[in-house]
Amino acid sequence: MNRRRALLGLLCAALLAFVAAGCGIPDQTDLQVDGSGPAVSAGASSSGSGEPPTRAASGTDREAFVENFLSAAAGEPERAYARVKQFIAREDRDRLAEKQGSEVVINVVRLTEKPVITQNASGLLTVRVPVQQVGVLRANGVLGPPVATDTEYRFSLRGSAEPGREDVEDAGYYVTDPPPVLLLSTVALQQYYKNRTVYFWNSDATRLVADQRYLPVAVPAERLVSEAVKWLIAGPSDWLRQGVSGLPDRTALINNAVKTDGRWEVNLDLPGDDRRKLERLGVQLAWSLSELDGPLQLTTRNQSRVTIDDLAAHRLANPVYPLTQGPQRFTVYEGAVRPLAAEGEAVGAVPLRAEDNHDVVSAALRRDDDKILAALVSTAPGGRHRLVVGSGAAPVQAMTAGTQTFAAIGRPVWLRPLAGAQPYGLVVADGKLYRFDDRARMVPVPVGAAGRVSAVAAALDGHRIALIVGGRPYLSAASLDGGVVSLGPVRPVATTLTDLSAVDWERENILALAGSTDRSGVYELGVDGAQQSALVTDVGAGVTHLAVYPVNPTYVLPSVMMMYEANGVAYRYRSSSVETIRAEQVLDVSPPPAGARAGSPTAPFFLF
Repeated sequence: MNRRRALLGLLCAALLAFVAAGCGIPDQTDLQVDGSGPAVSAGASSSGSGEPPTRAASGTDREAFVENFLSAAAGEPERAYARVKQFIAREDRDRLAEKQGSEVVINVVRLTEKPVITQNASGLLTVRVPVQQVGVLRANGVLGPPVATDTEYRFSLRGSAEPGREDVEDAGYYVTDPPPVLLLSTVALQQYYKNRTVYFWNSDATRLVADQRYLPVAVPAERLVSEAVKWLIAGPSDWLRQGVSGLPDRTALINNAVKTDGRWEVNLDLPGDDRRKLERLGVQLAWSLSELDGPLQLTTRNQSRVTIDDLAAHRLANPVYPLTQGPQRFTVYEGAVRPLAAEGEAVGAVPLRAEDNHDVVSAALRRDDDKILAALVSTAPGGRHRLVVGSGAAPVQAMTAGTQTFAAIGRPVWLRPLAGAQPYGLVVADGKLYRFDDRARMVPVPVGAAGRVSAVAAALDGHRIALIVGGRPYLSAASLDGGVVSLGPVRPVATTLTDLSAVDWERENILALAGSTDRSGVYELGVDGAQQSALVTDVGAGVTHLAVYPVNPTYVLPSVMMMYEANGVAYRYRSSSVETIRAEQVLDVSPPPAGARAGSPTAPFFLF
């Protein structure tokens, strides 16, 4: 049965590799960002070229002009300043601190309110734009953490570039006293860029780790292969470097990739001329070009050559995640882990012995080849809690109770172990982050952010870590080298959400985050903070437990699978609807005695 499910999952991945979705990796997500798209008058777009509207496109609509000004920097970076300067009065264009080439940076901002436009005594229009700084978009497509701290920008508008000139070509508005930096709204980022996923090998080249880039829509499709190679040569995002390996120093692309007789050809200067490195690069490119099929040939200056006959088949032969079975739902019911009935989904037996499955508060179960990794948060004397951990074939035979107890322990998460290495996990206990092993030994892990740690989650690759520290979301990369789990520098993620309480990975580059705007709910948040939208907003109480089976390209499922707990009640999110998880859906339990009230399922989670 497991082999059949594995084959079905892989066949699904192979089929989807031939469609634009790229085997499940979303190049451009369907998240809704704050606000609507930039205003463009009829016929004022650039005929589908992906270029933002010109200065005159808004006519005399002042609100549309401001929105278009906050879109003008979008597109290929070498023309960003030229596009923005079209909007600025001639005498003020030198206020922009212009940079060239790889030094071009764009401040991406989220508008926290609609721009306020007022007319002052001199007749000029004064514009105030309240913002949240999201990040800095660089020429290499990386959206890094913000540098600026401004919470609003102010500038003025007037009606012609030069006093006394009011011809037709000069009609419309111009910006005076402009901000000294390039600005781009999150709405424009969504509209004029494609969100791309690229992959880097971890330190021992045993698995791929996802990273994110932005590619202007205006870039011609025939340049995609060259751009992907350049991204890999440039290396991972700064926050991810501790968990992955880049290409060898001095690797360079010789000319652009070309397509000859249906085959893409990439010529590289690769130090060492190592065929194995070239083969690994082929796997990286197959996944980083997830919507392409057909042949690809990699050649080095010294004539080493690797030919991939078909990119889609290469992805199938080299799955990015070791998933061979679909997820199974479990919950904690009356102090024990129990399976949940799920229509149309596989139901599995609890992989724990009955003598270990008691006094449970929350749990994490993870498949590791033919083993189960099990971590239970159990009650301890004095109202305290401890970890009980073990690994092995199901049912796990040897479970070890930790010697340390805590007032509170959060939901534990397992990291994918390196080949043959001891498994480790992460857990939050009494406001600090700890690593644990399969013998329940706990060691504090330093976190490079100040504040109380309240939640942790690990991506499918086992290296990318999401944290809530001091009420804010952060990312970090875990290194597992030498049998020691350590975290690299943290990257803050901008969000307007408050009262954050739980986090998990919903997709490769999207987090599910429990928090609040004007009401409690679960929201989608891009790993760089640029994309934010609501999944569930009618929770009515703070979410205290959150579990998601992340959308991935290896074992493809039709929609997001999520469960959460709020106010002591467990819920299931499916196909944009929310259902209460009821006691009668819990399996392998005896019915309560006549007249007794059934308990409530709590702390639901997935085994995968």
